[in-house]
Amino acid sequence: MIGEKGREVYFEHLVIGTSVKVVAIDSLTAIEVSIVGPAGAARADLERVALQKLKARLAREAAG
Repeated sequence: MIGEKGREVYFEHLVIGTSVKVVAIDSLTAIEVSIVGPAGAARADLERVALQKLKARLAREAAG
C-alpha cells in the first residue's frame, strides 16, 4: 500500500469559489479519490484527509 517502493501519490487542487476539491491519485493503480473542503483550509490538512480516503479505498480494493 502507500509507502511501498515505487509508489507515489499525486495531489491535484481545484479551487471552486469558496471551496477546493482535492484529488489524490495512486501512481501504481491510477485509483483516485476526491474530497471537497473550504478554500481557506490548510493545504496539508486537505491532503491528509484525501490521503486517508485513498488508503481506505486501496485497502478495500486489496481485500475484495
